[in-house]
Amino acid sequence: MTSIWFTDTNIQALKERSLKTLVSHLGIELTKIGNDYLEGTMPVDDRTVQPARLLHGGASCVLAETLGSIAANMCIDNSIKMAVGQHIEATHLRSATKGLVRGIAKAIYIGKTSQTWRIEIFNEENKMICDSKIIMAIIDKR
Repeated sequence: MTSIWFTDTNIQALKERSLKTLVSHLGIELTKIGNDYLEGTMPVDDRTVQPARLLHGGASCVLAETLGSIAANMCIDNSIKMAVGQHIEATHLRSATKGLVRGIAKAIYIGKTSQTWRIEIFNEENKMICDSKIIMAIIDKR
């Protein structure tokens, strides 16, 4: 299978770009880059739960937007363009209370001015807990 990525990158390089951001603050870790997907994890802990100790829906959206944004930017020439989030939606299917959740971002559409990505998030039992979609605008780099 041919890769969808414009740039040849690796997990370590992406991790270094995420230092001292919300991504590192929440403990989000990129774990796999496939030919057509990006995968990462996020802990369910004091940083990501709501007062009832369930994974916060907003934290799931942060994981989804992180994976979708990084993936979208890997599909374009970053010397002249950048992908920025324009719309995100999430359907929360079940809760998570411990361990790690795992998200997988796959492209639905990759165009010149926009991209659409689906991000599925799973608990440690491999049950989907969130189904998300993000639309990315592709803009000129400033």
